[in-house]
Amino acid sequence: MVHLTSEEELIWQKRMRLKAWLWWFAWLFCISFFMMCWQTMTRDTMWVFIYDAPTQAYDLLDRMFPPRWSYLPTLLKPLWDTLNIATIGTLIGIILAFPIAFLAARTTTPSVLFVRPIALFIIVASRSINSLIWALLLVAILGPGLLAGIIAIAFRSIGFVAKLLYEAIEEVDQTPVEALSATGASTLQVIDYAIVPQILPSFIGISLFRWDINIRESTILGLVGAGGIGLELQASLSILAWPQVILIVLLIFATVIFSEALSAKIRQAIL
Repeated sequence: MVHLTSEEELIWQKRMRLKAWLWWFAWLFCISFFMMCWQTMTRDTMWVFIYDAPTQAYDLLDRMFPPRWSYLPTLLKPLWDTLNIATIGTLIGIILAFPIAFLAARTTTPSVLFVRPIALFIIVASRSINSLIWALLLVAILGPGLLAGIIAIAFRSIGFVAKLLYEAIEEVDQTPVEALSATGASTLQVIDYAIVPQILPSFIGISLFRWDINIRESTILGLVGAGGIGLELQASLSILAWPQVILIVLLIFATVIFSEALSAKIRQAIL
């Protein structure tokens, strides 16, 4: 905005006076709200432990190193179980999410008033509950083991994959859809020949991305008894075997890096 002074000099201002005051009050509100939240969160904090944290962290790291490399063969089977939990759970989640995405998309749902809300409810319910909570509930129902972990990963994956996929379905080019519909093609034929080819690259990318996320999430499911390397981590923590703990952490870190590199290579090769 250009503002004229009494001497008719042109002075550029970014905002009008009223807008500038509104921005100033908005910043004041945000800072005040942040301070209030900070005081609420730190009200019961014992700062003596915070001040001593660097010393404690150094002492813990000193007890962790060097890692107990002789424990590595014991971790290979739990690590393989973790990979199976992530892979099988992702596969089940993808299979279930695919039809749910078509039921949730406005352009492909049989009923906007009845079917679509049910599909959206399934998506929201799946995304609202963390994999660890799903695993905790399923361990209580099915008992400890890999099955609870696999189903927990699958339940969590449904909402993630279905949400991104139904948004991709709604954004497809409608020209092939209208052309096939004009020839008298059925709804399944339209989906098969006009919609699926358009969303297939997105579907592959979403699935690989979810698998990559599930590799990370499945590593901690053992903390609640859902199998995998998390069981070994919990056991090592319970007996304060810090050289074993750091070895497990390093192994998880290496596995996550490998899964990210592998999913990137697959995406480049397919897409």
